[in-house]
Amino acid sequence: MNTPTVSETAKAVTRRNTEDVQGGGNFALFDELFADDFLDHTPQPNCTPDKAGARQLYHALREAFPDFHAEIHWQRADGEVVTTYKTYHGTHRGNFLGIAPTGREIQFETVDAMRVHNGKITEHWGVANLYSLIQQLRGSVQTEVQARQDATV
Repeated sequence: MNTPTVSETAKAVTRRNTEDVQGGGNFALFDELFADDFLDHTPQPNCTPDKAGARQLYHALREAFPDFHAEIHWQRADGEVVTTYKTYHGTHRGNFLGIAPTGREIQFETVDAMRVHNGKITEHWGVANLYSLIQQLRGSVQTEVQARQDATV
């Protein structure tokens, strides 16, 4: 029987987080996968760099985009650190970053690295293309405003 390597275990944990927690909304699993002393080196706006901040972000994404999910393009592991390139998808059904629901389908790319130690996610570094996301959401709002203005002329 083969024992999984540290890298294989780390990749499996990060994949479960992406698919089951972020994509499936399984927050009981979130508590199982994230270490209590988790540190996010690149927290998103209005989020703290700890486990509570990550949970808050995941909840905000699920509320704004109830069908939120990721397409993982590739993962690479170097020991405990897993780098993942993925595209997130969803439909804007709730407020997000101060933007009211538009009903628009969105997608944006992200690259992140997570350290997994003893089966728990302990650290995160990431870069998300939030500019593209905001453009998609605001573009939809601007189009609706322009349509209303055109209708009143």
